[in-house]
Amino acid sequence: MSQSNNPLHGITLAMMVTELVEHYGWPELGRHIPIRCFTQDPSIKSSLTFLRRTPWAREKVEALYLLTRQQGAVWQK
Repeated sequence: MSQSNNPLHGITLAMMVTELVEHYGWPELGRHIPIRCFTQDPSIKSSLTFLRRTPWAREKVEALYLLTRQQGAVWQK
Protein backbone atom coordinates (compact mmCIF):
# COMPACT_ATOMS: atom_id res chain seq x y z
CA MET A 1 0.00 0.00 0.00
CA SER A 2 1.44 3.35 -1.03
CA GLN A 3 1.77 6.12 1.52
CA SER A 4 2.44 8.88 -1.02
CA ASN A 5 -1.03 10.39 -0.57
CA ASN A 6 -0.92 10.23 3.24
CA PRO A 7 -0.12 13.75 4.53
CA LEU A 8 1.13 12.25 7.81
CA HIS A 9 3.57 9.84 6.16
CA GLY A 10 6.96 10.15 7.86
CA ILE A 11 5.64 12.34 10.69
CA THR A 12 5.74 10.71 14.11
CA LEU A 13 3.30 11.37 16.90
CA ALA A 14 6.18 12.83 18.91
CA MET A 15 6.91 15.29 16.10
CA MET A 16 3.25 16.31 15.90
CA VAL A 17 2.86 16.90 19.64
CA THR A 18 6.19 18.74 19.90
CA GLU A 19 5.40 21.04 17.00
CA LEU A 20 1.86 21.74 18.22
CA VAL A 21 3.19 22.61 21.69
CA GLU A 22 5.83 24.89 20.16
CA HIS A 23 3.17 26.62 18.09
CA TYR A 24 0.24 26.84 20.52
CA GLY A 25 1.75 26.25 23.97
CA TRP A 26 0.18 23.83 26.44
CA PRO A 27 -2.70 26.09 27.59
CA GLU A 28 -3.91 26.82 24.06
CA LEU A 29 -3.42 23.22 22.94
CA GLY A 30 -5.52 22.16 25.94
CA ARG A 31 -8.27 24.53 24.79
CA HIS A 32 -8.22 23.10 21.27
CA ILE A 33 -8.15 19.51 22.52
CA PRO A 34 -9.40 19.42 26.12
CA ILE A 35 -7.79 16.25 27.40
CA ARG A 36 -6.01 15.92 30.75
CA CYS A 37 -2.60 15.14 29.28
CA PHE A 38 -2.66 18.65 27.77
CA THR A 39 -4.31 20.50 30.66
CA GLN A 40 -3.09 18.86 33.90
CA ASP A 41 0.70 18.94 34.45
CA PRO A 42 1.40 18.38 30.73
CA SER A 43 4.56 16.87 29.28
CA ILE A 44 5.50 15.42 25.95
CA LYS A 45 6.18 12.02 27.54
CA SER A 46 2.84 11.74 29.37
CA SER A 47 0.96 13.00 26.31
CA LEU A 48 2.59 10.42 24.05
CA THR A 49 1.82 7.63 26.50
CA PHE A 50 -1.86 8.62 26.57
CA LEU A 51 -2.19 9.29 22.84
CA ARG A 52 -0.57 5.99 21.84
CA ARG A 53 -3.23 4.02 23.70
CA THR A 54 -6.21 6.28 22.98
CA PRO A 55 -7.09 6.27 19.26
CA TRP A 56 -9.83 8.93 19.44
CA ALA A 57 -7.45 11.40 21.11
CA ARG A 58 -4.68 10.66 18.63
CA GLU A 59 -7.12 11.34 15.79
CA LYS A 60 -7.88 14.77 17.28
CA VAL A 61 -4.16 15.58 17.48
CA GLU A 62 -3.63 14.45 13.89
CA ALA A 63 -6.59 16.54 12.70
CA LEU A 64 -5.38 19.68 14.51
CA TYR A 65 -1.85 19.14 13.19
CA LEU A 66 -3.10 18.85 9.61
CA LEU A 67 -5.44 21.83 9.97
CA THR A 68 -2.68 23.98 11.43
CA ARG A 69 -0.25 23.02 8.67
CA GLN A 70 -2.94 23.57 6.04
CA GLN A 71 -3.53 27.09 7.34
CA GLY A 72 0.16 27.77 6.83
CA ALA A 73 0.46 28.74 10.47
CA VAL A 74 3.12 26.17 11.28
CA TRP A 75 6.50 25.08 10.01
CA GLN A 76 7.57 25.87 6.53
CA LYS A 77 9.50 22.80 5.37
